[in-house]
Amino acid sequence: MRDRDESGRPRNARPRDAYGRPLPHGATGIPTMPDDLTMRPSEALREAQRLLDADRPFHAHEVLEAAWKAAPEPERELWRGLAQVAVGVTHMRRGNARGARALLSRAADRLEPYVADPPHAIDVPGVVQRVRTLVDTPEEGPVDLKLTL
Repeated sequence: MRDRDESGRPRNARPRDAYGRPLPHGATGIPTMPDDLTMRPSEALREAQRLLDADRPFHAHEVLEAAWKAAPEPERELWRGLAQVAVGVTHMRRGNARGARALLSRAADRLEPYVADPPHAIDVPGVVQRVRTLVDTPEEGPVDLKLTL
């Protein structure tokens, strides 16, 4: 049975490893992002980049997902695509190449409309190119991915 917050929404209180996999109750895990995380776009990008650079793509996904949920409608799919990139890298790091390729392909497709005029100094063309390379040639170790120019 899943843990629930005071409003009855499901929450997973189990500790997680660096790639977001649940650990047994009582184990020491890597802290996750709070469910009510709010950041300005520039802060979210900096934090997500810090987490990607530290090989913590699952946690970067949580930051980008919070930005996606708070974004104005014209930017929602951009942030959703960036969150999917981080999830795709998470699957790659977990050894799920098939799932990684599927998520990364969807993410690149979702980001394509923002290539011509990317907001917040996001290097959308560079991210799309890097993600398409990862689809064709997955990597075993940490992924070098730069979100901003």
